[in-house]
Amino acid sequence: MPQQTAVIVLAAGAGTRMRSKTPKVLHPLAGRSMLAHALHAADAIDPTYLVTVVGHDRAQVGAAVDALAAELDREVAVAIQEQQLGTGHAVQCGLTALPADFVGDVVVTSADVPLLDGHTLLALRDEHRSYAEPSAVTVLTFEPDDANGYGRIVRSPEGRLLEIVEHADATPEQAALTEVNSGVYVFDAAVLRTMVQRLSTSNAQHELYLTDVLKLAREAGRAVHGARLVDEAKVTGVNDRVQLAAAGARMNQYILEKHMRAGVTVVDPGSTWVDASVVLGRDVVLWPGVQLYGDTVVDEDAQVGPDCTLKNTRVGAAARVVRSHGEESVVGPGAVVGPFAYLRPGTELGVSAKLGAFVETKNSTIGAHSKVPHLTYVGDATIGEHSNIGASSVFVNYDGVRKHRTVVGSHVRAGSDTMFIAPVVVGDGAYTAAGTVLRRNVPPGALAVSGGPQRNIDGWVQRHRADTDPARAAAKAKAAQETTTEQKDGDAT
Repeated sequence: MPQQTAVIVLAAGAGTRMRSKTPKVLHPLAGRSMLAHALHAADAIDPTYLVTVVGHDRAQVGAAVDALAAELDREVAVAIQEQQLGTGHAVQCGLTALPADFVGDVVVTSADVPLLDGHTLLALRDEHRSYAEPSAVTVLTFEPDDANGYGRIVRSPEGRLLEIVEHADATPEQAALTEVNSGVYVFDAAVLRTMVQRLSTSNAQHELYLTDVLKLAREAGRAVHGARLVDEAKVTGVNDRVQLAAAGARMNQYILEKHMRAGVTVVDPGSTWVDASVVLGRDVVLWPGVQLYGDTVVDEDAQVGPDCTLKNTRVGAAARVVRSHGEESVVGPGAVVGPFAYLRPGTELGVSAKLGAFVETKNSTIGAHSKVPHLTYVGDATIGEHSNIGASSVFVNYDGVRKHRTVVGSHVRAGSDTMFIAPVVVGDGAYTAAGTVLRRNVPPGALAVSGGPQRNIDGWVQRHRADTDPARAAAKAKAAQETTTEQKDGDAT
C-alpha cells in the first residue's frame, strides 16, 4: 500500500498588520486568495487528507475553505483553533481532524505563504522519504537577505540539524546564524502526535512552538533533517499590504515565465499581468499593458494588446484584441476587436467578425464575418452573418421597464445612425437608410426609410436667433451669395 500523506494548512492567525476587514488569508493575488494558493499547492501532492486550521474570522475563512473544496473536487476538513496559543497548538488542533490510526507523513504549511507551490512541497516530501535512516522531521530552510524575525537553524559542526531557535529566544550567537526556518515541514505522523503533547510554553512568547518538535525528536534518538531551498521567495510570508504587493509581483513573474517557456510571447513582462488560472495557447502574443483575469483563455496565434483588460473571456485562434475591455465574452477565431471597444458580459463575436472603435456590446451575438465598425451600442441583440452595422447606430433595448431583443439577419446593411427600437426584426438581405428609426419589422430584402423629405426653412436663424454669431455669419454668407449672383448676371448681359 502506498505511503499516505496528510497536509495541515495553518490559517488561524489574526493578520492585524493588514489593517483590513478582510481576513488576511483571503486577500488575493494573481486571481486567487492566499488561502486558495495554499490549498492548490497542497492538493498538487495528492494527499490522502487535507486539513485547514481556522481561528480568527472562522466563519469567513471556513466558508472559503468549503468553496475551495468544491473547486478542487475533494474533501478539505476544517479544524478550529479556539485560542491562538502558538504553531504547536495549531497543529494539535489540526491533528484532531485526522483519523486516530493515520500512519504516514504529515506536511505542515501556512496559508500566508502564497508563492509556495506543489512542486516544492512534493520535492520536500520526497526528500523526507529518501534518507537511509527514516526521518522524523524534515524542515524546509533558506538563507534570506534579512533573517530578522525568523527562527534560526542550529546545526552541529558536522552539519547535522540540532534544533530551531525562535528569533525572540535566540542568543546573540544564534541570532547571527543565516539559515532560517521556512515554517514548512514534513513529519512522521506518530512522532508528531507524540511530541506535540510534550511541548511547553517556557519561552519568550509563552506559546507552544512547533519548532520544538525537532529538538524533542532528536533527543528521543530520531533523525531530523533540513532541506535547503534556493528561491527564498517561495516561502516568503505575507503579513501586510507591502508584502502582499511584492508577493503578487513575484508570482506574476513566475506565471509569465511559465507561459513564455511554453511558447507565449510577452513583449513587456513589466506591464503585463496574468492570473494563475488563465490559459494561453502557443504563439500567443501579449503586447504591453495587458491584464488577463479569471478564467480567460487565449487560443494559439491570437494577439492581445496593447492596453487590454480581459476577464473570464475566450479569445479564439488568430484573433486580435487592441486597447479594449472585455468581461465574460467570447471573441471568435480570426475576429478583430478595438481599439476602445467594450465587451460586456454575454457578448459572442463570431469567426472573423469585427467590433471597431468605440463599440459597446452586451448580451449579444454577432455572426461570422459581420462588422460593427465604430461608434455603436449593441445590446440584447442577435446579428447574423456577413452583416454590417453603420456608424453611430444604437440598439435601443430598454423601454424603461423591461429589456427587449433585436434580431438582425444575415447580409444586412444598416445605414449610419440607425436606431433599432426593440423588439424588432430585420430580415436577411435588408437595408436601412441613414438616420432610420426602426419601430417595425423589416422584411427580407426591403429598404427601410423612416424620415420624410428634407425641408429647408429659409431665414429661420435670422428670425429666431437674431443678434447671435450664427445669424451674423448667415447674413454675411447670404450677402456674399447675392453679390456673386449679381456679378454673374452682369457678366451674362
